[in-house]
Order: sequence, then structure tokens, then C-alpha cells
Amino acid sequence: MTFVLFGVFFLCLIIGVPVAFSIGLAAVSVLFVGGVDRLVIVQRMFAASDSFSLIAIPFFIFAGDLLASGAISKRLVAFAESLVGSIRGGLSIVSVVAGMFFAAISGSGAATTAAVGATLIPELKERGYRPESSAALIASAGTIGVVIPPSVPMVLYAVVAEQSVTKLFQNGFLPGCLMGLCLIVISLWQAYKFDYPKGTPFSFKNVWETLKRSIWGLLMPLIILGGIFSGYFTPSEAAVVAVVYALIVSAFVYRDLTLKSLYHIMVGSVKTSAIIMIIIACSGVFGWVLANWKIPETIATAVLSVSSDKYVILFLVSVIILIAGVFMETSSAVIILTPVFLPLMKALEVNLIHFGILFTVGIAIGMITPPVAINLFVASSITGMPIEKISKAVIPFLIGLITIFFLIVYVPVFLPGVIF
Repeated sequence: MTFVLFGVFFLCLIIGVPVAFSIGLAAVSVLFVGGVDRLVIVQRMFAASDSFSLIAIPFFIFAGDLLASGAISKRLVAFAESLVGSIRGGLSIVSVVAGMFFAAISGSGAATTAAVGATLIPELKERGYRPESSAALIASAGTIGVVIPPSVPMVLYAVVAEQSVTKLFQNGFLPGCLMGLCLIVISLWQAYKFDYPKGTPFSFKNVWETLKRSIWGLLMPLIILGGIFSGYFTPSEAAVVAVVYALIVSAFVYRDLTLKSLYHIMVGSVKTSAIIMIIIACSGVFGWVLANWKIPETIATAVLSVSSDKYVILFLVSVIILIAGVFMETSSAVIILTPVFLPLMKALEVNLIHFGILFTVGIAIGMITPPVAINLFVASSITGMPIEKISKAVIPFLIGLITIFFLIVYVPVFLPGVIF
């Protein structure tokens, strides 16, 4: 049955069937071969979608789209530039810092890339920065969008693995900051290599003025994450608060939200949410097939027969996650691979919160590795440059992020409350 399940799945992917339907067809094929009642399909699709935690996904997506389309992203960029824009190559650092700011309010890599890129890429080009390197940097910074909470993949992992969303969010900050620091170091090296210009001199007055203009955007992660970590509301409730806050700020504070733009934003958010929910529903059948035929346990036994060393197996799993990110969209990879890896992680006594963090970071790197590479496609659409040119420029940033990924895999001591 393992051969039928994964054989049909990969065959569907190869011939271009959408991921959600590839998952569903693979599971249905096993049910057909095994002679199982077809009512299981409907039951498991509804059961997979019936989770309070999943409410957070469409609301975080909607909140991120609201903020990406408005003035908040521009004000956050201006504040970041007032802090670090004065040094050589400072605008590169601004790109990363702004990406980290926006990551804390969007939960989406593509939204982070689009919001920061639309504002900064034209400015970077005007100041003499290499266009392909600038696009690659902003696409790379976009990967932080799903690591620093709120994070849609973390919510999905928490639902599938039955772990705490709050604990995953708590452990997402430092890995995201490490990724940002790595990108800053690489961008500074490029700044001196290509002799990028310095920005405007540092001024406390400028910092204060940009802080006042961006304060509403900066308050959002404090309100949302502060409410979650203090126990005042759940992550799902926090997602609703994020939408209400974004609507109020966009419509009544910055006044850049019209009924027409709100309609287009809602349509885009609904489409994105629908895609994810269809994948989740189909994965319910897929997961039932995995559990019923004990496929994850079989895989775990096979892997453990190769080596019983925790570190060797973690390396193999990490490589599989990186490869999966090359070919699969982030949410799909989390939903499909989590139930496959969980028995193996439990057998190795790996902390499942730690695994969720390393899984999120590893699959996020796939956002800049073609052919899927959604962040590169977003950067390409903004700049008009061919994807091949940006892909070549992204290599130094990709190497840096993979280094950070393996650091998180093997040295998780900086994750609060996680014991390796």
C-alpha cells in the first residue's frame, strides 16, 4: 500500500495535478485497492477541517493581506531605515529588518516579500544596488515571514502533530532572528564587495519621527503575541483580533483602505485560504490511510534499521525536508510529511516542538529554491527580471540560511523550554 500511496501521489505531481487533488487521489487509490467503504473519504475530509485552531489560518492571511496592501509596510520600512540605513549598504540591512518587522504581523512569506519588495526594490535600484542581488535578498528575507510568529505553517503543524501553537510561537522568535542576522552579515559583505553607498546620517529626530508614524504597525505584534503569551486569548482568537486591528488602522488611522480595495483584498485572501483548506481536507483522508496501514511506523522501522544514531537520522530527515521544499508548497509539505515523520521523532525521543521549529525553518527555505520558490516569483514579478537571474543571485543567501537551519537542528539550546 505504501507503493500505491506514494506512487500515485508523485505520478499526479509529475503530470501537473494540483497538490490537493494529488493527495486526495493517492489516498482514494489505496482505499479502492484495499476495498474500504468510500464513506471514509467524506468523514475524514470533514474531520480534518473541524478544528478550532484552523480558524487562525484564514484570519492571519486576511490580516497580512490588509497590511501588505496599505501604508503600514511603507512606514515600517521608513522606521527600519532610520535605524540602520546610515551605514554602508544600510538599505540592504533595512530590507532584512523590515522583513522581520513585517514577518511579525503577516505570517506569510509571500506577503512579506511583496510588501517589502514593492517598497524597497525600486529604491535599491535607484541608489545603485545590484538589482538581482537586491531582489534575491528581499526574497530571502521573506522566508522569515513564516518563522517569526504568527506563522501559518506552525499552526498547521500544531494541528497535525497535536502540539501547542503558543509554544511553537514562543520558540519561533530566536530562529527567525538568527536567519535575519545571517542575511545581514551576507548583505554587509556584499555591500563592501560591490562598494554600495552609505545612507543618510543617523538622527535621533528622524528615528523618533518615523517611530511615531509607524507605531500603529509596530503595536500589532505586541498586542497579538502579547495576548497569546499572557493567556488573554488563544491563537485563533488572536487572528480575529489581528483582522479587526488591521481594519481599524487601515480604514480610520492611515485611511488608505477603500471599499473597492477591501473587496479585492478579501477575494485574494479567500482564494489563498480555500487552497489551504482543500489541502487540509484531502490530507485528512491521506492521514487516515497512513495510520490505518501503519505506513509511518513502517518507514520509521526502515530508517532505524539503517542507523540508530539520532544525529544521523536527524540529518537524513533534514535533507528530506529541504528537498521537499524544493518541489512542494510550504503548507502542503507540512501537512503531508508531519504524520510521516512523527513516529520516527517519537522513537528518537526528539522534542516535537523542536521538530516543529526545524521543520518550519527547513520548509521555509524552499521558498527561494526553484522550481516552486514562491518568494522568487514574487520578486521577479515586482522587478520584471527573469527568475533564472534572481535564482543565481540568491545562492549566497541560500547557503547562509541552510547553515542556520542545521544549527537549529543540532544546537536547539536557544529554544525556550526545549530540551534536545
